[in-house]
Amino acid sequence: MKIISLNAWGGAMYEPLSDWLAQCDADVLCLQEMTHTHGLSGWTGFADGERSLPQRASLVDDVQRHLPDHRLFFVSCDSGPVVDAQQRPYREEFGIAMCVHKRHPVVHVESVFVHGEYQRHTVWPHSGRPRAAFGVRLIDAERNRTIAITHLHGLRDSAGKGDSPERLAQAQRLAELSQRVGQGADLSVVCGDLNLLPDSETFAVLKRVGLTDLIGTADTRTSRYKKDVRHANYMLVSDVSQVIRCHAPAEPEVSDHRLVILDV
Repeated sequence: MKIISLNAWGGAMYEPLSDWLAQCDADVLCLQEMTHTHGLSGWTGFADGERSLPQRASLVDDVQRHLPDHRLFFVSCDSGPVVDAQQRPYREEFGIAMCVHKRHPVVHVESVFVHGEYQRHTVWPHSGRPRAAFGVRLIDAERNRTIAITHLHGLRDSAGKGDSPERLAQAQRLAELSQRVGQGADLSVVCGDLNLLPDSETFAVLKRVGLTDLIGTADTRTSRYKKDVRHANYMLVSDVSQVIRCHAPAEPEVSDHRLVILDV
């Protein structure tokens, strides 16, 4: 089974992303920074006072169109204003998505906010926005085993990626969700853009519930990311013996984050 995690960057690199999606062989694809704007397709402009980005109006619809054999689950963390090419205003939903190939039966689905609660912004804040985690328990059709997969886009803090009381609380809620989703599973996986440094206390919290990080200090950013700290994305498992390979390849570049690929 192949599990891939990617911060999709709102589809800012949509052309290479769509090319990759067209031949994506993931059994489960976990996507962060996903967008949905009801009644609008194409491009929008996003701004939060710190940065401005082009985004796909509904990356959710774009991805589903490229992956017709996958079930797509989308969870909205918050919403706020965007404008189309004619500068007309719209309200965009922002969150995370998981695509599960239809050959794998899904037997449990659960989501919980690990920081804050859903908000409707009149102006996008650049820090401290709400974060939800999402998990499924599925049957691996090829090996007749149960796998639980939970992912999230971790709290973004303008002060950096260091530990904080908010991130510790986030870690505890994530660990609790992973345990519930993974109840009775043969393997549990936690992944995503955690927005953390490799020595974060979050990994100790997850270790206590049996999860081991496979990424460590590896570079998980692409050439599109210009800052010095290049840690963000992680992949953790409950049973390292089931891992065939876990890596974050430099190519293809489809975002400012690298793909994180786990084969089990």
